Amino acid sequence: MINTIWLVLLGGGILVAGFQCLGIDYSSASGLVMDPSFEPLTILTKGLFDSAKASVTLAMGLIGIMALWLGLMKIAEESGLVKLFAKAVRPILVRLFPDVPPDHPAMGAMVMNIAANMLGLGNAATPLGLKAMQELQTINKVKDTASDAMAMFMALNTSSVTLIPATVIGIRAAANASNPAEIIGPVIVATGVSTTVAILTIKALQKLPRFKLEVPEGEEG
Repeated sequence: MINTIWLVLLGGGILVAGFQCLGIDYSSASGLVMDPSFEPLTILTKGLFDSAKASVTLAMGLIGIMALWLGLMKIAEESGLVKLFAKAVRPILVRLFPDVPPDHPAMGAMVMNIAANMLGLGNAATPLGLKAMQELQTINKVKDTASDAMAMFMALNTSSVTLIPATVIGIRAAANASNPAEIIGPVIVATGVSTTVAILTIKALQKLPRFKLEVPEGEEG
């Protein structure tokens, strides 16, 4: 799908540039006037090479920043800070996931995943998220359909509250922003709102008859 989108964008840009090469002037008093020129294609080609160069420069500048942040986050993980966050969010998750037993492995994986996301530990959060989904599937009574708990976890994982947006800070620093970390406040507010909306939306949809799971006979309880 992504490849198709890129193909459409590139093809569209080339077609537009090619059409502009015709130099058609619709505003001329004597009717349509054509003044062919290859300048639009030249500008397009130059823009492609300039963008490629800028992307490489940005990526190289990100290496040092990302290494620093990932190192700090690894220290936080090893020092127990992630586990401390996990303990803080566990009581909230127990209420959000009433169908998941508090001592189930899925609960532990979800707690650690959300705590890692809050601290910007994307690399650590991904395997924890996959593990959480696997564990949630073990208690899912309708195996070919996502359970309420799985839908809620996906919403939380996607809109997770982020306290330290390390990746975005690194990109801003590589792009020579004057104050790369100034987005921390807005990011906390934005992700807080998005998470609240996600929770309310999932809870509202779960109450609708259309989205209630029909548990096969003999599997209730």
